[in-house]
Amino acid sequence: MTSNARILVVDDDREILGLLSKYLAGQGFAVTDVASVRQLHERLGRESFDLIVLDIMLPDGSGLDACMSLRRDGVRTPVILLTAMQEEVDRIIGLEMGADDYMGKPFSPRELVARIKAVLRRSSDGTRPAEEEPTAFEFDGFRADLASRAVFSPAGADLQFTGAEFDLLRIFLARPNRVVSRDQVLELTHGRSAEPFDRSVDVLMSRVRKKLRDAGGSPDIIKTVRNGGYQFASKVTPAR
Repeated sequence: MTSNARILVVDDDREILGLLSKYLAGQGFAVTDVASVRQLHERLGRESFDLIVLDIMLPDGSGLDACMSLRRDGVRTPVILLTAMQEEVDRIIGLEMGADDYMGKPFSPRELVARIKAVLRRSSDGTRPAEEEPTAFEFDGFRADLASRAVFSPAGADLQFTGAEFDLLRIFLARPNRVVSRDQVLELTHGRSAEPFDRSVDVLMSRVRKKLRDAGGSPDIIKTVRNGGYQFASKVTPAR
């Protein structure tokens, strides 16, 4: 999936845009670069991409708002946010808007490539033989489809999970009734160790719980285990 993956880079700093596009192309990605929210939407209107690298501060709007707009319109393309703002609250807001990961400026292009590959691996389909992995999971009346990365309620409604939310749910569906620590969740979803006061896992957990609860799920479907982590309490049935 990572080989020849199509990456859309959105940044209004022409020097950064040029250097980043050249570096990513050198790593085997097919890169398209634009410098505004308007150009982002124009490109997405006529082309498809495997991942978007999106700067928060753009001349005609906020990358945060653009990310939220994409999710609201049902666009599930993974998004990595770039921001010069390092405060925890900004990172949390980015995740709440539907981003899959974030990086603060200045950053190492090599680390960005590693993050891109990690997100693409999580969002790719068919990386394992069909006999080794189910095509869906069923639990408490819900269905999580691995191919479309969609979650359907007992009533059949598409719950519009973001990529990061689906990744989090999938971790627990593959480990029903097992306690998974907060650090393990962060490592599995973001490919990195926990930083002090990093609340990204808590934000994602809250969003997943709310979506399941609002769609008729049990409020205790994902339990918090004191000094342990989290536990998916519902019976999970792999399906094909």
